[in-house]
Amino acid sequence: MEYIADLHVHSKYSRAVSQDMVLPTMALWAKKKGLDILPIPDWTHPLWIREVRNQLEEKSDGLFKLKSQISNLKSTSQNSKLEETEKETLFILSTEISSIYSQGGRARRVHNLVLVPGFETVEKISKELIRRGCNLSSDGRPIIGISSKNLLEMVLGIDENAFLIPCHIWTPWFSMFGSNSGFNSIEECFGDYSKYIYGIETGLSSDPDMNWRIKELETRSILSSSDSHSPMKMGREATVFITKGDQTEIGFKDIKLAVMQKSDKLKIGYTIEFHPEEGKYHYTGHRNCKFVQSPEDSRKLGTICPVCHKPLTVGVMHRVDELADKSIDYRIKVKNNENGIKWICDPTGKHPPFVRLVPLVEIIAESMGSTVSSIKVKILFDELCEKLGSENKILLRHSIEEIKKQAGEKIAEGVLLVRGGNIVVEPGFDGEYGKVKIWSDPSSPEKKNISQMGLDF
Repeated sequence: MEYIADLHVHSKYSRAVSQDMVLPTMALWAKKKGLDILPIPDWTHPLWIREVRNQLEEKSDGLFKLKSQISNLKSTSQNSKLEETEKETLFILSTEISSIYSQGGRARRVHNLVLVPGFETVEKISKELIRRGCNLSSDGRPIIGISSKNLLEMVLGIDENAFLIPCHIWTPWFSMFGSNSGFNSIEECFGDYSKYIYGIETGLSSDPDMNWRIKELETRSILSSSDSHSPMKMGREATVFITKGDQTEIGFKDIKLAVMQKSDKLKIGYTIEFHPEEGKYHYTGHRNCKFVQSPEDSRKLGTICPVCHKPLTVGVMHRVDELADKSIDYRIKVKNNENGIKWICDPTGKHPPFVRLVPLVEIIAESMGSTVSSIKVKILFDELCEKLGSENKILLRHSIEEIKKQAGEKIAEGVLLVRGGNIVVEPGFDGEYGKVKIWSDPSSPEKKNISQMGLDF
């Protein structure tokens, strides 16, 4: 059995987050997106944690579900495919904490995801953070003056069953490997506590295969999550856990052991990825100067902006190149399944495969010549989920012929192009998202790939 998990989102109590990010609405959207496990985010915020405690009950050890009187998972259609799944949305206590501190003569800004098995641990950690001078009421993602190492030491001292995952590890401004405020290694960041870092989060601007080039990550799990600030963007990246044998029910400990790669019950089967070029920091550049360059250009030209003559924001690709182990034979293996989905595999077998997707709402919007925020796009998205099941089923499971019956030829064609990776993405840089183009000129290789697959649209 698969459990598709998005372990990193934010609640309405975090800055610049939709007021729709509350548990009942998140659970409703989890059904639409095809997500089985979501976080209980921002659990250090006193008002929010009081709210969610009244809405949840424990389903299994360390995993929670909405109380029946709270859940609003009522479909708009009596024949909805969304109602066919037996799994209900599960929640895990997982929150992002921002550490801003000085180490090694430099200002450090690192975001870490802290996962805990229960509300008792939440209370103890929150009390200790307050004792150390942290203001937990100001933001759902608290800013603390505690180093990453000391944060992990504190958390494990309170509950040895908890664990920590460094967030979006390549983001220039707020991450473990960030070019502007990070470190050059896990050990440099966490010291003798680096042995307790069992996995990392890739972030939107990097893919697993980019992380395969880093020696320290050879034996660690590579996880993906959305860092979403709105329901629609949940699941744009996700980690898929797969049970072994006939196991069906899982708990917090099973997820931790799967990340540690020590479970005989659960494993990470694959991850669902954004195209990294679509991330906000993939390339090096200056947004205000409208200047961007590739890692190859950076090696030739340096990292000073030719427009304003100030240092450029060094992108993720450049930073990966800097820290990559040059002795690692950097290769990937590509497999296409019967549905035309392009799977990227680690030829060494050390890491699970992954698939790159474009959110269904973006496919719909481009097919209609509209924006993702338009009402007609949102209506069609909901209609397709009602008819076909969920976004992940549409993008990964259904045949193109079935999608064509329900959604029309244009959207079916877009799904096929996305599955095969036959799209164009203009890379993002310095805080600006990359631009996806699914359909291009009829004479382009993308269109040729459609006909080569024997599909006549």
